Amino acid sequence: MSSAIDSVMTETRVFGPFERVAKDAHVSGMDAYRALYDEAADDLEGFWGRQARENLIWSKPFTKVLNESNAPFYTWFEDGELNVSANCLDRHLNTPVANKTAIIFEADDGQVTQVTYKELYERVCKLANALKSLGYKKGDRSIIYLPMSIEAVVAMQACARLGITHSVVFGGFSSKSLHERCMDVGATLVITADEQKRGGRNIPLKPAVDEALSMPGTEAVRHVIVYRRTGADIAWKEGRDLWLHDVLEGQPAECEPVAVGAEHPLFILYTSGSTGKPKGVQHSSGGYLLSALLTMRWTFDIKDSDIFWCTADVGWVTGHTYIAYGPLAAGATQIMFEGVPTYPTPARFWQMIERHKCTIFYTAPTAIRSLIKASESNDEHHPKKFDLTSLRIIGSVGEPINPEAWMWYFTHVGRERCPVVDTWWQTETGSHILTPLPGATPLKPGSCTLPLPGIEIGIIDESGEEVPPGKGGFLVIKKPWPSMIRTIWGDPERFKKSYFPPEAKGYYLAGDGAQRDKDGYVWIMGRIDDVLNVSGHRLGTMEVESALVAHELVAEAAVVGRPDSTTGEAVVAFVVLKRPVPQGDEAAEIARQLRDWVGKEIGPIAKPREIRFGENLPKTRSGKIMRRLLRVVAQNETITQDVSTLENPAILDQLTKSY
Repeated sequence: MSSAIDSVMTETRVFGPFERVAKDAHVSGMDAYRALYDEAADDLEGFWGRQARENLIWSKPFTKVLNESNAPFYTWFEDGELNVSANCLDRHLNTPVANKTAIIFEADDGQVTQVTYKELYERVCKLANALKSLGYKKGDRSIIYLPMSIEAVVAMQACARLGITHSVVFGGFSSKSLHERCMDVGATLVITADEQKRGGRNIPLKPAVDEALSMPGTEAVRHVIVYRRTGADIAWKEGRDLWLHDVLEGQPAECEPVAVGAEHPLFILYTSGSTGKPKGVQHSSGGYLLSALLTMRWTFDIKDSDIFWCTADVGWVTGHTYIAYGPLAAGATQIMFEGVPTYPTPARFWQMIERHKCTIFYTAPTAIRSLIKASESNDEHHPKKFDLTSLRIIGSVGEPINPEAWMWYFTHVGRERCPVVDTWWQTETGSHILTPLPGATPLKPGSCTLPLPGIEIGIIDESGEEVPPGKGGFLVIKKPWPSMIRTIWGDPERFKKSYFPPEAKGYYLAGDGAQRDKDGYVWIMGRIDDVLNVSGHRLGTMEVESALVAHELVAEAAVVGRPDSTTGEAVVAFVVLKRPVPQGDEAAEIARQLRDWVGKEIGPIAKPREIRFGENLPKTRSGKIMRRLLRVVAQNETITQDVSTLENPAILDQLTKSY
């Protein structure tokens, strides 16, 4: 493990809890939170066993809750059997939820389609029957490469219904990435579309599949099922390629769910941004679904009357847990969105919240910061222009949120009446780990606050010892939890080395630097490899970014290090202003102001050596800032990595000039 973070986050503002949410919340007040937390701390197996029996429908009840005999390959509810799709759909059929809207889908062009739980069940059953007729069965693996659509959820649920392990590949990934995942997982089936629509553009998908399957190692793929999204003219391989509408024709609208063991792999999801061979995170069926459902209740306080909207893509774990599985298991009505937040206007999110009467809104800090810039530059795009009174809870996911972005979100979107659930978790954790509970937890801007019941975390130093409050260290999870990663697909040694290294002393190493304050609240300081060592001083990139974003001129910032012969590392800041990109003397003057500001906020050692201005930052189509590319740019090197996942690759050229 590299050096941890010594710097201390200070935040004195505290908000909530909010009586309007607390009065009938699933977890109301800190006493209720502590009671749940203490129950789990006193009897971990008893706690999770009770939750699994009360919240999931088992075709064969389990008798063993947790098996630690082969640590760190923990198993949960291993002798029980269930079906994930049945727990999301069938459980609602004989209740009023059957006729309730399951998904409100808004396409890129604004067209809205709705399906009820009964209709969704029938669509899933028809596709499952079609897959059965093609010879697919429990234990097979499928690749799903689809746009944001009801069809994507149907495909995932149909696979789950038959015990087919799915691996969803984000629609922005290249044919090379698709090939790697297809080969690694041993897929025999691919479900894709002709094209996807984003931001007014048609983006091909099927051609990438064709290219991926033309490469060696994918010969096991027997069929490619194609959803006709746009009607584009595409290449066709007879005998392999099948239209989705053709395979569905004449299929029965009922399909018996296949019972699988609780540890049966529900999905394998490949982590993005890694080098070398892709890392397939394997998740179970029973433990994963339990945590997905419980966090819908705990974190989002989901109610029958809610309209829930998670803006993530199903290609990421957030879209798995909080679109494809959690909301459906909870019987919630949810919004799905095909497009991007800035098309055809940067007010698209606010328009949709107003139009669909959204009550719970869950999005990423990168989206929030880009919308701050749009709102500041054009008052017509400001959330104050829209009726957002339906909102009762707003959330943040994907990376730490800067305190000032948190305040803008709380003030202008939540109108100071909606708690902000700032959630920390990972692809590997499967569901939330650290988050406020909206009816219980007092909020501090920028902190993901406290662990959920059943989660025991620690912050350790390089020798594996716990560090005191105010001291930076490495975030670890001390005990297993149901939705945790089971292994890396096909590579158990890499799993142990990555997440349970010897220096972590048996704890799960999250890979994030963190610290606790005097109240026990956790502050995430960024990835361990995002810790800068400047003249022997250790700085978290998150802290420097937060200081920059707190300046009145700055909408967004990303900070990386580059090697420096004098100081070890130099701080390089990439900055998006709330105004046009400055040039020449004006840029130099603003850069000087920002350096002085960071020096005042943190200390002279944190002043960026270079500041580079751009209209935006390089982001994936899901909104994730590609910091690994920024490190290459900061070192003035040529980018050789694949940039096909970027929403805006041209932005890299803007960021070459430094001040």
